[in-house]
Parts: sequence; C-alpha cells; structure tokens
Amino acid sequence: MSLEIIVKDLVKVYRIEAVEVQALRGLSMEVKDGEIVSIIGPSGSGKTTLLNIVGGLSSATAGSAKVGDIEVTALNEDQLIEYRRKTVGHIFQTLNLIPTLTATENIELPMMALKVPRDERTQRVKSLLEVVGLTERANHKPGELSGGEQQRVAIAAALANDPPVILADEPTGELDTLNAKIVVDYLLTVNKQMGKTIVMVTHDPVVARAADRILRIEDGAIKAALTPTQISVEEKAVTFIDQIRMRIRRLR
Repeated sequence: MSLEIIVKDLVKVYRIEAVEVQALRGLSMEVKDGEIVSIIGPSGSGKTTLLNIVGGLSSATAGSAKVGDIEVTALNEDQLIEYRRKTVGHIFQTLNLIPTLTATENIELPMMALKVPRDERTQRVKSLLEVVGLTERANHKPGELSGGEQQRVAIAAALANDPPVILADEPTGELDTLNAKIVVDYLLTVNKQMGKTIVMVTHDPVVARAADRILRIEDGAIKAALTPTQISVEEKAVTFIDQIRMRIRRLR
C-alpha cells in the first residue's frame, strides 16, 4: 500500500527569543501514490523542516499537509504517535539505531511498540533482512556493521510496520559513493517492488537522479520541478562537511 502526499501553503516559523526565522514560506507540493521524489536545495532552505512536518515530527505554523486521507497538520499528540507508528517510516542520516541491539532487534523494535505477536515479528524480520540483503548479518550490532549496512538496517526498521510512506532525510549523507549507490538501489527496490511512496531529501545530484521527479527548494518554497535528466551528472555532490561549512558561512 502507498499513499499520495498533498502539501498546501505550508508555513513554519521558528522563534528564538526575539529572533524569528521563517523556514517554510507557503510551500505547496504533491507526491503521487507510489512515486519516489527527491527534494534538493541549499542548506537551510527548509528541506528537513518539510519532511519533519509531513512525518508528524514537527508542527506547522500555517497551511496543511495531507497523507492519504490523514490531515497530518490537524492531528493531536496521541494521533501523531499512532500516525508515526503506522503510516510513515523514517530514515535519518544519523541512523537512530540502538547500539546495544542486534540488526534483528533493531528491526523488531517498532513492531514491539505495536504489540505485534512474536511469531509474526520473527517472520517479518527475516523477510526484511532478505529485502535489504543482510540475512547473514542478522545477529551483528551496529558497531560491527559498515556504514552502508547500518543504513540498510535502518531501511528495514523503517519498513517494519509496513508503512505506506517512507521519508528519508539524507540517507546517503555520510556514506561513500559505493555504499550510497547500494542504499539507493535498495530504496528503489522498496519503491518498485513494495509500492511505497518515498520522499527523499538529498544534497547528492547522483542520488537525486534516481527519483521519478526532483523538487528544488529555495528560501522555504518549491522553486522548480525537474526530471532526472535535468540534473547534471557533472554537478558536484555536497558532503556533510560541506553542509556544515556552508551553514557556518550563512550564520556569519
């Protein structure tokens, strides 16, 4: 199952003491049912803020975000917890894996939160490890896995409760080129074979080109909708360190 995403006139304002920062400025977009869309744009343009609001991790100041029949921006705290458990799977650049748990246990954890029966959890974990090609690494802890393998465990964990929507925030941001390609290939497998709607934030033009469509955000609004062929393969990927340096320059 997958779901359409419709965002209309989304505004997000952060207030820090007397300072007001407008992260999103009336942003609107649509992601079709079963589509994979890349979100690109400079650091600080609102990409992660958009993903967090659609994913129920942050509230909007104004506007609406709808996923299927669910108006995310209208949910209360209890409803948001249920929404995050059942409707969206999150994949973060920082992985969010628990270091003391094995790959199997990290994948199983979201299902335990929904009180899925043990036998069903065991079968689901086995299936997901096969999907991400890590059957032989099932009993390894994150510290015993490569960066690419850890991110594949994170993909499996995001799929644990079979959510129709996957939101990936810089899923290849800390990986080398080879591992980034492996992770993107698995995300494409999830999209094509499991029919998941995927929204992926990335600074890497090569990763962005894997999507059906590419949306460019600047200054908190969608400035362009591009096809993969409109993103130059010669364009330089922006590393995580580059992002930090750019952010420091902007703050200065």
